[in-house]
Amino acid sequence: MPKNFSDFRINIGETRAFIRTDSKKAANAAINSIKYSRSELDKYILKNPNFFQSLTPLDMPQKSPEIIKRMTSAAKFAGVGPMAAVAGAISDLAVDAMIDEGAKIAVVENGGEISANSCIELNIGIISGSPSISGRFGLKIRPDEMPLGICTSSATLSHALTFGEADAVTILAENAALGDAASTAICNEVKGKDIEKSIERALELTKNIRGVRGAIIIHSGFIGTVGKIPQIISIKGLEESHLITIKNL
Repeated sequence: MPKNFSDFRINIGETRAFIRTDSKKAANAAINSIKYSRSELDKYILKNPNFFQSLTPLDMPQKSPEIIKRMTSAAKFAGVGPMAAVAGAISDLAVDAMIDEGAKIAVVENGGEISANSCIELNIGIISGSPSISGRFGLKIRPDEMPLGICTSSATLSHALTFGEADAVTILAENAALGDAASTAICNEVKGKDIEKSIERALELTKNIRGVRGAIIIHSGFIGTVGKIPQIISIKGLEESHLITIKNL
């Protein structure tokens, strides 16, 4: 089992990605995967502009690039437009490329959406728009809980389109494409003057999205959880090199 890993940060167009792996070859595979996914997506959108604009699920033509297939599928499960799954789908495909190259540690964070498949534990810190909570706790992800998508949407930190009010909605899902789409869908539902009721309602809706394992909702100092949540940890004093922080900025 590898004990050493390396971290890489790359900027490719609008993609700002963090990569953690035990293999330089796998890191290169992830970078190439991200470039290819972005290229395929850009070409598809030029021919199908509604794919970029739609806020509701779309049908998928039989012959579509893999990035389009994954985004479309995840969006249907969550009931949102396919672009809500873009960052997560790019992360998933990059992790798949790393595993194909023999990586034992394969983690990609892209715009707050993490795809993880690792033989060692991962410590993940959660940033939200709630100052009393943000950056104070995180999740310890065990190897037997992966592969896993850990994705966060925020109405107070993110520049992405949202119709909700949550400081952070973190979704644990079978993959990051689904987690990305689901976090958007659930964040949209956290709204209204009764904060506790809005969180309870959103958590209940989370149960209906197949493939979602658990959710954490943070709003105005309140926290609600549902499903299978990994071990919650304090990130105070945790070594920076062992911490992956998810945020939507």
